[in-house]
Amino acid sequence: MLVSENEVYKYTIDTKDGEKGILKELYFDDEHWAVRYLVVDTHKWLPGRKVLISPISIEHTDHDHELISVSLTSEEVNDSPDIDTDQPISRKHEMEVNRHFSWPYYWVGTGAWGNGMYPRPFMADDLPDSDSSLHNSNEEEENHLRSTKEISGYHIQATDGEIGHVKDFIFDEDTWQLRYLIVDTKNWFSGKEVLLSTEWIEDINWQDRTVIVNVKKEEIRQAPEYRINEPISRRFEEDLHTHYGKTGYWKF
Repeated sequence: MLVSENEVYKYTIDTKDGEKGILKELYFDDEHWAVRYLVVDTHKWLPGRKVLISPISIEHTDHDHELISVSLTSEEVNDSPDIDTDQPISRKHEMEVNRHFSWPYYWVGTGAWGNGMYPRPFMADDLPDSDSSLHNSNEEEENHLRSTKEISGYHIQATDGEIGHVKDFIFDEDTWQLRYLIVDTKNWFSGKEVLLSTEWIEDINWQDRTVIVNVKKEEIRQAPEYRINEPISRRFEEDLHTHYGKTGYWKF
């Protein structure tokens, strides 16, 4: 199921013992375009404190009641390492968080999630090993984590000029990969919103706040309109990719 990022910001995070927090932000990596952490405000039992929760810990998402249930207790969350979302999240800090919750390292392996394409509960062979030379050697490697809120408002640079800005993201709730940018084009022509696949992004200029995509302005202008209240069907995705002359991610 494809879900709007802004939609889930209304959702409550429910722990195993009933303590609840509020989803405040999503962190993704700009290589696989997968959401790695939910930033949760534990406002009721830990006022003002924010923690990182991996999609690995999600047991169920109830869209009717706007609720995300996780396989964690409030004590586990309470004892997790502190984070400062105003600062970049280092790989060393990620390792501390993953060790605390016994999550496998998503960056060890060939898939989007370690050795697979889906976030899943740990297996014995996947458990983080603090003594592993492989893991220790990765503590200082470059981190690619970004906040989706950071990119909100970035300009879209097509192959022949600027057109639109990033309004929202669409992610796959099975893989937690960001599949599409929702692009608002109101400052350029009729004002409709369209989708651009994250696979069509060539680069991001963080200094200029620009997302560079390998499609033309006219292709974006003529693209099928995205309507927020209508679910994204596979037929819509097929029509979208056909319009741009691109192969769908589901065919790989």
